[in-house]
Amino acid sequence: MAPKPTPDDHPAPERPAPPPTDNILGTAIDRDRRLSDRFRDTYERMAARVVDIRKSQRQIHLGGGEKNIEKQHAKGRLTARERIEKLIDADSRFFELGEFVAWGMYEEWGGAPAAGTVCGLGRVEGRLVMIIANDATVKAGAFFPMTAKKIIRAQYIAEQCHLPTLYLVDSAGIFLPLQEDVFPDQDDFGRIFYLNARMTAKGIPQITAIMGYCVAGGAYLPVMTDKILMTEGSGLYIGGPALVKAAIGQEISHEELGGVWIHAAVSGTVDFREADDEACLKRLRRLVAQMGRREGAPFDRAEPVEPRYEVDDLYGIYQDDPTQQYDMREIIARIVDDSEFVEYRADIGRTVLCGYARVGGWSVGIVANQRLSSTPARGMPEVGGVIYPESAEKAARFMMDCNQNMVPLLFLHDVSGFMVGRDAEFDGIIRAGSKMVNVVANSIVPKITVIVGGSYGAGNYALAGKAYDPRFIFAWPTAEYAVMGGAQAANTLADIRVKSLERQGKELSAEDKQEILDSIKAEYERTTDARYAAARLWVDAIIDPLETRFWIIAALDAAAHQKEFPLFTPGVLQT
Repeated sequence: MAPKPTPDDHPAPERPAPPPTDNILGTAIDRDRRLSDRFRDTYERMAARVVDIRKSQRQIHLGGGEKNIEKQHAKGRLTARERIEKLIDADSRFFELGEFVAWGMYEEWGGAPAAGTVCGLGRVEGRLVMIIANDATVKAGAFFPMTAKKIIRAQYIAEQCHLPTLYLVDSAGIFLPLQEDVFPDQDDFGRIFYLNARMTAKGIPQITAIMGYCVAGGAYLPVMTDKILMTEGSGLYIGGPALVKAAIGQEISHEELGGVWIHAAVSGTVDFREADDEACLKRLRRLVAQMGRREGAPFDRAEPVEPRYEVDDLYGIYQDDPTQQYDMREIIARIVDDSEFVEYRADIGRTVLCGYARVGGWSVGIVANQRLSSTPARGMPEVGGVIYPESAEKAARFMMDCNQNMVPLLFLHDVSGFMVGRDAEFDGIIRAGSKMVNVVANSIVPKITVIVGGSYGAGNYALAGKAYDPRFIFAWPTAEYAVMGGAQAANTLADIRVKSLERQGKELSAEDKQEILDSIKAEYERTTDARYAAARLWVDAIIDPLETRFWIIAALDAAAHQKEFPLFTPGVLQT
């Protein structure tokens, strides 16, 4: 057994001053620091990343391209984004979710920008709703594998938040070349209708506006919602004219088979027959205005107060170089109301910050990685961004308290993972980490996650990564998802490949080995890019750091519609 360390074995622990009684966070970002080379360089790198994301967004917003937009207009129809713009209140903002879904995917089929559908939160007649709109400029609004998953994610958020959901349908149905990846599985096409049924059973209002084609299995969606609007020239049928002729030999026109007059006057399927998109959207707004209102969540809200410090400092505060430190409190101070943060157990487990704050007036509990290294009272230095046993124990206890008191949880990620090594194992890192992961998994309050930097390994799980059911998960352009950091992973993978080639009898020069390492690094960088994660729905949105507060407020506003909550029962905790 190793000898017990003596006080002389370790540096003297830091003993910071107690926090101010008003709990207002201070800042070290003064005019001189803003003018420093390091601050300016960091600022410019973040600004460049944001510009790159904006460029990608503009490309996505073109959907299927200018020619297909012109074709849509030639039919007398608006595009999905034009419809949403006219649907939401003029003085409101649309918070788009899943904007980067399918980014860089399906290139062999010409791509599918935003997976051919637009989803997000918007206000209609002052009421917050979820909007799901097919983009007919992308393969006639056909469903790719990621299209179904994206709509299911939007429905899941709406179901959890109890948000009225509006569907703007204009789709040719499943993209047949990829039908085996769209049709049969639990999170595929059929799940959309399953959730339609579940949502209506829970009393969540759903309205569908058919503003183009609605065919095959997709025809079930509108009929499983509360109300159906349909415009002239649109079509609603299980099988189109060509399929009907092939199946039963019957020749029939589009209008005779499933036009708006047939469904309004003959089948009785449609509730409102509208002349065109403009009339349909006006009717939809009126229907939303007449909805009743239910009591919301029992979360506390006060009058919002703006943060005390300049928000654009965020570009210069965050350090994208993992060898550099920064104080996560500086970021918190520019997100929370009045820059007030009531820190919980500030003197222990310092690599994870826990505390109470308000964002947009809403009470929240914050769990955030601290990127500053420190020497705690136990004497062993701790590396910033790493979760140690004491940090995990503190965070678990804090999150249990938030669940007990119905306080939503906000997670800020820049995590390298859990501490490894003999001392960590002796201190019970697995036991402490399991406790933290258990509480995250069993939390009943809404979890909102913002990934500002690295989100590696089990640290991603412990801070409510996608697998742990966050209500919303947002990412800065600097976010990275991986089992481990890029340098570590690249070196490990390169070493494995080199040894494999050498076992096959190949002689590799130093240049060969460097080429292998460089190729692996390039691939690793591509797959850890925030857009790669967003393309696969690992995050709901890539956001400008300067807009972090607005996105969190929108998420809390949505979550506050939920009324019923189960009892918080974390089960067996390793103590």
